[in-house]
Amino acid sequence: MSATATDNRRGRLSAIDLRATALAALSLLLLSCQEQPLPQQDRVRRDDCLREVTLDRLDDQIAICDEVVAAYPDDPGPRNERYLLHSLAGNDDDACADLREALRLAEQLPENELDAQLRSDLEVRRDLCAKGPLTSPPTPLAPSP
Repeated sequence: MSATATDNRRGRLSAIDLRATALAALSLLLLSCQEQPLPQQDRVRRDDCLREVTLDRLDDQIAICDEVVAAYPDDPGPRNERYLLHSLAGNDDDACADLREALRLAEQLPENELDAQLRSDLEVRRDLCAKGPLTSPPTPLAPSP
């Protein structure tokens, strides 16, 4: 075999190796640029606190809302919503603690970033917590005759 034939053969092999390497690199690049999957549906959402509230499942709903508060620690909205759940459950101390934290967080936001309805809710609830118990104690049953 002549030196020229060997050089041509090596040149073809080098070209094939180069193409294979380029193809492998392109494949890796394309794989790394693929679109990321959508978030899971079970991810905690900002509005989960008051979704599907029923009075007989308040403890369950408060637990869900605890997760929302943990996921959005700087947002006064979930604490305001948990206030409502705690007050419905008769947990006045917990409700007012949530309200105080929601008020503190709201004060840190620029005025134009706080929803007007949330601002109104916080003001009304601040007055309720200042006045005393949010819920009335249960009335004793009347004795039967």
